[in-house]
Amino acid sequence: MSGTRLPPPVIPRNFYAAGLNYLAHIEWANSRGASYKVPAQPDIGYRSAAALIGSGEDIVIPADSPGPVESEGELVAVIALGCVRGYTLGNDVSERTWQKTDRTLWRAKSADTFKPMGPRIVSGIDPMNQAIEVRVNGRTVSSYNTRGMIFSVARYIARMSRYVTLWPDDIIWFGCDGPTEPALKDGDLVEVVNDAIGVLSNRVRRET
Repeated sequence: MSGTRLPPPVIPRNFYAAGLNYLAHIEWANSRGASYKVPAQPDIGYRSAAALIGSGEDIVIPADSPGPVESEGELVAVIALGCVRGYTLGNDVSERTWQKTDRTLWRAKSADTFKPMGPRIVSGIDPMNQAIEVRVNGRTVSSYNTRGMIFSVARYIARMSRYVTLWPDDIIWFGCDGPTEPALKDGDLVEVVNDAIGVLSNRVRRET
């Protein structure tokens, strides 16, 4: 699977991302010095579609990145005229030092290649009962179920659509749960795995 190169399954008009949507991830981040509070209502951020790559393409860590750079395996909803076309997987690659200093997370979350997505869009699955696993070099480093979301997929879409038009092929990433260690290094193979959707697989390369 790691040798198969696929384009992102969709290029969105708008790219939305839920930030803090799992309790264990908030607790883990706070244990590392953050001071996040459990959100009182669904809140959404924006990412750059220019950062999207498909399965089999390289995640490129910029040469001046102080790190750590970590992976976050997430469920992604793809919007359609009938609300949701289906679901895919995303890897929310994050540069943690830049995340602390960039007000809008423009580098930390949206540097080129930092948003692998794929391998395909699947319909007819329950978004609130999907097991997501992240593997680095074949070793499981994260495993959780989407039923642990603080706010459901439906709750997010209902709140968002009250204020903004959701266009076909827009995407919404729904966050991850638990720790996102270890820091990624040159040559690592990162896989985000779900039984229904498949394996999103990307090699890490550091610029020199």
